Amino acid sequence: MIYLTQLVYLRDGYEDAFDRFEDAVLPLLSKYRGELLLRLRPGPASRIGGSSEAPHEIHLVRFESDEDLLRYSDDEERKRLLPLKEQSVRNSLLIKGTLA
Repeated sequence: MIYLTQLVYLRDGYEDAFDRFEDAVLPLLSKYRGELLLRLRPGPASRIGGSSEAPHEIHLVRFESDEDLLRYSDDEERKRLLPLKEQSVRNSLLIKGTLA
């Protein structure tokens, strides 16, 4: 089992494009033995400290294997929708791990 945490930073004014991308690709996770465990939009009150900019969203996803993640990444429908992601996402940080 692998876990992915992604911090997503958007371009100003592109929230709708990002939401359209997410609404279309998140349902594809289960097709590849993936699961969305958590999707958060942290507000200003959720910040306790730190020097980094708060992301627009935080995702926690798990897949049964690296192969499942690769198959999800190569999904034709997902790849067709990537222009929405490229248009809306300014930057993202992906953290990959396993349960210890």
